[in-house]
Amino acid sequence: MPLTQCTFSVAFLLGLSGLAFHRTHLLSALLCLEGMMLSLYLASSLWSLQFTSLNFAASPMLLLAFSACEASAGLALLVATARTHGSDHLNTLNLLQC
Repeated sequence: MPLTQCTFSVAFLLGLSGLAFHRTHLLSALLCLEGMMLSLYLASSLWSLQFTSLNFAASPMLLLAFSACEASAGLALLVATARTHGSDHLNTLNLLQC
């Protein structure tokens, strides 16, 4: 496995493990998701440059657009939960109280 592919895989797995094991704040979960999306974006852009095909050229931009939408929705949820619950702790969120 090339070094660049290994580093992007490790970055994605670090974001995934941070999302899975450190679930205390909503902001930390959003940062882990953004780190995962950044590693996917960089890997797909290098992959499309490596193959130099026009079929793969739009995929990094599409992934970047979805990442921006995910970030804006996540920040809107962060603001909404901070206003209603008073903090961004994930253990204070209860789906049964909705």
